[in-house]
Amino acid sequence: QFLRVTKQYLPHVARLCLISTFLEDGIRMWFQWSEQRDYIDGTWSCGYFLASIFVFLNLFGQLSGCILVLSRNFVQYACFGLFGIIALQTIAYSILWDLKFLMR
Repeated sequence: QFLRVTKQYLPHVARLCLISTFLEDGIRMWFQWSEQRDYIDGTWSCGYFLASIFVFLNLFGQLSGCILVLSRNFVQYACFGLFGIIALQTIAYSILWDLKFLMR
C-alpha cells in the first residue's frame, strides 16, 4: 500500500539524493562568494576577476546541472557537466594530492 502511494515520488527523491552534494555546494558558493573567490585568488594568484569567473562557473555549472537532472531534461549532458565540475574542483582546490580528503 505504501509503495503504491509513494511510487510516483521515489524517482524524484532518488535524483535529489544523488545530486544533493552538488546542490549544497552550489548554494554554499552563493552564500560564501567572497570567501571562495579570495581562496582561489590566494591559491592561484590569478586576480579577483579570474577567481570570480571560476567561482561563477562552479556555481552555475552545479546549480544548472542539478536543475536539469531534477527536471529530467538533458540528463546525460547534465551528468557530464557535473563530472567536469568535479574534475575542475579537483585541480583548482588541490584535492588530487590530499589523500585523506580523497579517501573520505
